[in-house]
Amino acid sequence: MSPRLPFAGAGCAALLVAGGCALSPSVTAPDVPASLRPPAGQVVFLEALASGVQIYDCALKPDGSGAHGWVFRAPEATLSDRAGGALGTHYAGPTWAGPDGSTVVAEVAAREAAPMATAIPWLLLSAKSVTGAGLFGKTTSIQRVHTVGGAAPATPCGPDNAGQQARMHYTAAYYFYRAGP
Repeated sequence: MSPRLPFAGAGCAALLVAGGCALSPSVTAPDVPASLRPPAGQVVFLEALASGVQIYDCALKPDGSGAHGWVFRAPEATLSDRAGGALGTHYAGPTWAGPDGSTVVAEVAAREAAPMATAIPWLLLSAKSVTGAGLFGKTTSIQRVHTVGGAAPATPCGPDNAGQQARMHYTAAYYFYRAGP
């Protein structure tokens, strides 16, 4: 189930549906390592700035070792354009949802360490499913870049604090791609 976060700028949200403020023709693809570039023929159409948390649980590691560690659960963030207009939310799946009801669920295709050691990695994601004809409806690939924060806690995780949850603040830029013209 998706978290319901309030959307500011209902006027901008109405324009989103009509292809207005979010689909600025001035969006430029970021400079990234070759491994994070989308497949040929895709064009960037949207930049969304995320602000939120990366959620981790102190639990048994999924590798079967019997050791505890900080296990990633989900992101929880709001998305906005550079002017602060609401573009939607980002949550488990990973899923991006627009105020127009469109969504994209993606999976990681490639990852690179972020330039800052305390930041979550930069990613290239491939769309697994899209719904709706709105903002996210034609997404084929997504890049997560310019990350700040969000890495797993540095505090120990073991049997004494198993079940503890950590919400690590992060910001990032997401670039959305679709099939070219």
